[in-house]
Amino acid sequence: MRKLWLIIFLSLSACGGVSEKFAIIGNTQNNKEGKTIQERFSLPEGYQRITSDSTSFAFYLQHLPLKPAGSLVKYYNGSEKTKDVYEAVVDQPIRNKDLQQCADAVMRLKAEYLYSRKEYNKISFTLTNGFEMAYSKWMDGYRLAVDGNKTSWVLKKQPSNSYEDFLDYLDRVFTFAGTLSLSKSLKSRPINEMQIGDVFIQGGSPGHAVIVVDMAKNSKGEKIFILAQSYMPAQETQILKNPNDANSSPWYTLPTSTLETPEWDFTSTDLKTW
Repeated sequence: MRKLWLIIFLSLSACGGVSEKFAIIGNTQNNKEGKTIQERFSLPEGYQRITSDSTSFAFYLQHLPLKPAGSLVKYYNGSEKTKDVYEAVVDQPIRNKDLQQCADAVMRLKAEYLYSRKEYNKISFTLTNGFEMAYSKWMDGYRLAVDGNKTSWVLKKQPSNSYEDFLDYLDRVFTFAGTLSLSKSLKSRPINEMQIGDVFIQGGSPGHAVIVVDMAKNSKGEKIFILAQSYMPAQETQILKNPNDANSSPWYTLPTSTLETPEWDFTSTDLKTW
């Protein structure tokens, strides 16, 4: 029974189901020497970046470190994703386990931000069966006990807050949470109120999630944004290309109905926030 429950949870965490279908040339206006999202990606004419408080999640995302230009996304097993669907690779190594897929990458970004701020009590994710998995319990040495579809905490370790233990915590979150649980945890946001850190998500098996990592607007108030994702199988987080506008890629305009990304299509009503 425990094995069956694990299989169900893993399937609910999966992303995918739509073929990787675009091959778009890169944006020659971008600064190949830029080491962060803000430094790497220039703005279309007439737009200014939305500024964020230096302590905010938005600022953290706008300044995510990037691998050198031309780097390929690595899968969990070390092989490379050569399909031309991304503009850059976030410099955030993943472990050699098939765990960090789409919703997992979104949750990791949020958790890494809070961990960097030492806001440990705010790190918590709801598993697919509704169990609230708080990092504060993990820090105290508690670990998950699974009996069928029931989950509880059992004290097994000495208290620890090492980064390796934090990554172990995330591995367990990735195992038992996914797009279905994350979509239920987030709150819907009107598309015209989009903010950096918001998530386009469709929960299910398969499902998918991408996160808004940067935004800009012009004098008319028109907004553009950049998206990041992981995918299936587990892979490094990547900055998505805009499959419909190579000249402005990776910038997207606010969708009126369908948001078409290289590996998944969303609707404007799929936008959610924390």
